[in-house]
Amino acid sequence: MRHITVMNAKGGCGKSTIATNLASYYASEGAAVVLADFDPQQSSLDWLARRPAHAPEITGLTGFSGGLKGLPRSADVLIMDAPARSHGPELTELLKRTETVVVPVLPSPIDMQAASRFIEELLGSGKVQRSQAKVGVVANRVRTYTLIFDELDEFLGKQKVPYPAALRDAQNYVRAYTRGLGVFELPEYLAWPDWQQWEPLLKWLKSKRSQP
Repeated sequence: MRHITVMNAKGGCGKSTIATNLASYYASEGAAVVLADFDPQQSSLDWLARRPAHAPEITGLTGFSGGLKGLPRSADVLIMDAPARSHGPELTELLKRTETVVVPVLPSPIDMQAASRFIEELLGSGKVQRSQAKVGVVANRVRTYTLIFDELDEFLGKQKVPYPAALRDAQNYVRAYTRGLGVFELPEYLAWPDWQQWEPLLKWLKSKRSQP
C-alpha cells in the first residue's frame, strides 16, 4: 500500500486541497484509495461527503492521535490529511505510517518562515534521517510573475528536499471541492492548465525518489 501524507504545521496552507486532489487522481486511475482525515476541521471528509455517486469510489476514515481504525487491507493508496500544529510526539506518530510527506507552502513571508522550521523538524526526525520516509515541498496557490512567487520559488529551491511543483491559485479548485471532485475530474477544456502543473508532482510521487 502506498502511504502519502500531506503535512504542514501551519494551518491554512491548502493541505486538504492537495490531499483531496491526490485522492481523486489515484481513484480516477483505478486505484483503491483511502482518504484519512486527521484534521479536527474534517475538510477532506466534508469534500468526500459531497462526492457524486458516479465518481470513482474513495473510502474516508477519521484519523486519531496518529492512528487509524478500519483501514482496509485491500487499499492501494492511503492519503493522509494531517492536522495543523503537528509537532513532537504527534508528528512522530503521523510519520510512523508515512512513506512520503508532501508539504504545501503558500507565497507569504510568514508561511516561508514557518515552513523553514517545519522542514528542519521533519529532516531531524528519525524516520526521515533513516531514509524510511521522503519529503517534498510544493508551492501552493501561487500567482506566477509576482515578486512574492519569485521569493517563494527561490526559497523552496534552496531547501534540502525535492521541490517538484508549483500549483496556481485557481477557481478550479473551488469548483471541484464544492462538487466533491478533483481538478482531474473537471473537463479538459477547463482544467488542462492545472493538469499540467500537477504532472511533475505526480511523476515524483510515482518515482522511487519519493519512496523509501
